[in-house]
Amino acid sequence: MAGTLSDQFKTRLNLQTKTVGEERIKRAKERNEDVAILSMELPGEKKPFKCCREDCLLGDPTSLPLGTKKMEYKTRQWHEKCFCCCVCKVPIGTQSFIPREQEIYCAKCYEEKFATRCIKCNKVITSGGVTYKNEPWHRECFTCTHCTKSLAGERFTSRDEKPYCAECFGELFAKRCFACNKPITGIGGTKFISFEDRHWHNDCFFCASCRTSLVGRGFITDQDDIICPECAKQKLM
Repeated sequence: MAGTLSDQFKTRLNLQTKTVGEERIKRAKERNEDVAILSMELPGEKKPFKCCREDCLLGDPTSLPLGTKKMEYKTRQWHEKCFCCCVCKVPIGTQSFIPREQEIYCAKCYEEKFATRCIKCNKVITSGGVTYKNEPWHRECFTCTHCTKSLAGERFTSRDEKPYCAECFGELFAKRCFACNKPITGIGGTKFISFEDRHWHNDCFFCASCRTSLVGRGFITDQDDIICPECAKQKLM
């Protein structure tokens, strides 16, 4: 897995354990700061404590011998050794962590479990990315099905749920202009004329004799040609 963390998670990785003094602990609690506090039970202190880990590693969740470090986050408490990632079970120590639904995750395990993954390569999308049909892709993975050209930021269309660049779609699937034999893609608002089983680009639909555009006008077929009414009259004379 890439060492770089997903952008969408980076802003959440500001939760770090800190070893601080009594005044700092008091201030953090008063301000309800989003920080885990690592402290030590000192002689003469008899503060209530209960490790919230069900399988407490010290055996007794209410025991906190002198010199033992404890971790506090929000309203919960742990022995230092019990404050572990719920997946890999490695103690958090002074590393970054992410809380989710009463569980604690180290940054690596959180990303492995919850990060957005590319539908094509199944690797974590660490930055940017493309969404197509509500599915995430790396920009470099979102390519034309036929030529593998990147489609990120480019015009494309699809067939059978697969994306194609405009050029490949035209060559593979589009109707072809009867006049120039080039594909009629219809992408980007391309206009065309259809008559019987033949098709023309708007720019290719003109009289075979005088070359006048026949778009929006009447025309007459003369074998494989199309001609304007004026040229048709001259042919009959």
